[in-house]
Amino acid sequence: MDATPLVDFAPTLRLLGLALVIALLPLSWVWLRARGADRRARLAALTALTLFLTFDLVVFGSFTRLTDSGLGCPDWPGCYGEASPLGAKADIHAAQSALPDGPVTWKKAWIEMIHRYLAMTVGVLILVMAVASWLERRRLPHSAVLPFVTLAWVIVQGLFGKYTVTLKLYPAIVTLHLLGGLALLALLAVQHEAFRARPLALPVALRRGALVAMALLVAQIALGGWVSTNYAVLACAGFPTCNGQWWPEMHMAEGFTLLRELGRAGHGGYLSFEALVAIQMAHRLGAVAATAALAWLAWRLWRHAPARRFGGGLAALLAAQLASGLSNVVLGWPLVAAIAHAAGAAALVLVLTVLLARSGRASVAAPAALRHDVAAA
Repeated sequence: MDATPLVDFAPTLRLLGLALVIALLPLSWVWLRARGADRRARLAALTALTLFLTFDLVVFGSFTRLTDSGLGCPDWPGCYGEASPLGAKADIHAAQSALPDGPVTWKKAWIEMIHRYLAMTVGVLILVMAVASWLERRRLPHSAVLPFVTLAWVIVQGLFGKYTVTLKLYPAIVTLHLLGGLALLALLAVQHEAFRARPLALPVALRRGALVAMALLVAQIALGGWVSTNYAVLACAGFPTCNGQWWPEMHMAEGFTLLRELGRAGHGGYLSFEALVAIQMAHRLGAVAATAALAWLAWRLWRHAPARRFGGGLAALLAAQLASGLSNVVLGWPLVAAIAHAAGAAALVLVLTVLLARSGRASVAAPAALRHDVAAA
């Protein structure tokens, strides 16, 4: 009798090999671009490139979700046990023939797998960063622990990606996957800013305001993710009213029951329309608070001369974000506007992270300089 292994690791190994090959391209680019530089300069270049690719990954993840491609390959990590849709051609054809507009189509399978390839490439680059950071730990401008925290977090993100597929787009998991991608982006931005060494002194009140604005922004992104994962974007027709009413009928408790399957209510029935309205209205109300905080922060940064560029950039991003958000409602959720809205949210997180990283660096440098002056006296 033939011995059949309980677990077939071949598809995973093939995918890992493919990820290594793909990751060699950006690694080679960094090596050639920073040739002649020391290892610290190469690590800085690798951090910048990984940050750029992670931003692309977050945006492409939104594109995957918005095109309903999250189940384009209904297993994980491969596609019907294969490393690419090419090997799964027969299975994809059968699934598409049974349901031409279903979750599995040739196009959706490629979108899903490209997202996975990009995610694995970012994971390999972060692994290389962690090892290189440990080797250069004595010369790093930040703690050598931070790259390993980033490595641990990208593994957690991989698990979120797995359960997004295996749990069939469970809304809470999909939303956490979105927030986890933004957390990964923030971790890389902090490391990138440490290499650039550009402290920015901010008044204490202004820095606290930036922290509050970041908290409200993250909460609003979580609400936006909840809207998207529950397909509640079009629950409210019109703006500023919702279905012709300022305060429509809503089922908040049902809409914000977190532990439930997609389209299902907590009691096991189907999610009501009033629950979808509640999700959309919560996002709109959150937008008011987040917009007010970000607008105030942009104005205060503009008035603070050293941070004027941050104020202008934040104001421009906020205006674009409002325009793309309104376009989703008024124009019926066009794909371009939806992707722009997701990219704008990631850009806002990135700008605020850089602002907080630079101001935090300045607040640490100031007491050190004071101690040096006291010692010299």
